[in-house]
Amino acid sequence: MSSWFKRKEKGIQTSTEEKKDTPKGLWYKSPTGKIVESEELAKNFYVSPEDDYHVRIGSKEYFEILFDDNKFKELDEKLTSKDPLKFVDTKKYSDRLKAAQKKTGLKDAVRTAVGKSMGKDLVVACMDFAFIGGSMGSVVGQKIARAADYAKKKKIPFLIISKSGGARMMEAAYSLMQLAKTSAKLAQLAEAKVPYISLCTDPTTGGTTASYAMLGDINIAEPGALIGFAGPRVVKDTVGKELPEGFQTAEFVKEHGFLDFIVHRRDLKKKVNLYIDLITNQPIRE
Repeated sequence: MSSWFKRKEKGIQTSTEEKKDTPKGLWYKSPTGKIVESEELAKNFYVSPEDDYHVRIGSKEYFEILFDDNKFKELDEKLTSKDPLKFVDTKKYSDRLKAAQKKTGLKDAVRTAVGKSMGKDLVVACMDFAFIGGSMGSVVGQKIARAADYAKKKKIPFLIISKSGGARMMEAAYSLMQLAKTSAKLAQLAEAKVPYISLCTDPTTGGTTASYAMLGDINIAEPGALIGFAGPRVVKDTVGKELPEGFQTAEFVKEHGFLDFIVHRRDLKKKVNLYIDLITNQPIRE
């Protein structure tokens, strides 16, 4: 037997700190069964190179993609949800919030920031699906409203990246009020002639679709993203008919006039800034 497998000294000598864990998620398998190395996936804007599948990512990755040298100033980063209704389902909402914050390292389901993108200022609000399914509670509404105010005051174009299961049921009517609040703020932004671009990513459903996700001067989406109000099963049960193929995919939604463009993630930064230059009648940045 090879000496490699023989212990020279009895007992385990390595301290816990020195132990090397096999990195998690070293390989990624896309839904079509294609396997890609995680590092290669990151270099490819988190898109599986063989089948172009856009892997779900969060604010950290979108900020990396959009902001020059990943430099930005986060807005309202300390804002956290309260539990005004003392809501309990299988567990207390307050406990659910703490668990989500601990697990994700995020304060809530959206992060807002301002920074340079292709040399010019851009305000970005990006949702995080990892935080309670990207659900829209009062903090999400408030952060988006404040980011819209910031964009209006400073005359900086605004981009919202939606990725959400819809309203946060643990906040009931408080959550639903966010639809009106964010919509009103975006109307003020339009009045001030500050461009607003909405990017729908997988999934954009429920209250987000019913409010800010469909209110952009330009509405764009990532390829293959699920975009709808109610899920396909609910729609099918309601209308009592089989749904057409590709129903609620970005491509289907675009074909039916709800989206202007579908943008591949590698082109996102360039395209968003191109649209801003066109809307504001500025020279196009290369």
